[in-house]
Amino acid sequence: MAKPRILVINPNSSLEMTEAIHRNACAFAGGDMDIVTVPTPGTSPFIATYEDHALAAPGMIALLRENQDAFDAFVIACHGDPNIDLMKEITTKPVVGIAEASMKMATMLGHSFSVIAPVERTVPNKKALIDKYGLSRDMASVRPASIEKEPDEAGRLIAAGRRAVEDDMAEVLVLGCAGFAGLDKRMERELGVPVLDGVICALIIASGLVKYGVSISKRRRYDDTFGKR
Repeated sequence: MAKPRILVINPNSSLEMTEAIHRNACAFAGGDMDIVTVPTPGTSPFIATYEDHALAAPGMIALLRENQDAFDAFVIACHGDPNIDLMKEITTKPVVGIAEASMKMATMLGHSFSVIAPVERTVPNKKALIDKYGLSRDMASVRPASIEKEPDEAGRLIAAGRRAVEDDMAEVLVLGCAGFAGLDKRMERELGVPVLDGVICALIIASGLVKYGVSISKRRRYDDTFGKR
């Protein structure tokens, strides 16, 4: 079987973040997958609000439709899973969001998980997404890294993760931003629990679905031909 060819869509327009996501994805994929990573044109450099989700939608739709035939699966590389239902609806190929992939995988690795969010403002958004995916029972907490006092990002993530493990009894940590690429294994060594990078989790699931030959059901929820027949 040919290697799965996967398009990683960064829903924001940041070239720097797109490059970081691509390096992280390729380092994991090695020679087992063909990875292309693209930013979304015409949108914000950082996805932080529901308005940002809406602004990203036209560019994301265009990227998916333009690349339908060239790729076997699509990964949405933002931990808010912006427009994930829309993207699943308009293609017959697997579409995997990094939040859904990482949080559902976390439930397989321990009794409860915590999400390490980039900023405090996004905590309720993360909790709403966890509830949408039916994972509230498995959630220990959502901890914002931005409130920690350490001088660098890695230190703040480790501090927030330590609070989640020691105070909230989390057994697995989920990195709540695609921009946290490359910090998972360092945190694992420091904290002694599994730490999941969403992009990696999404690639595992997307490539597995391709190899297994299954994709999104078009029976009801994601059938975009409803009313057109």
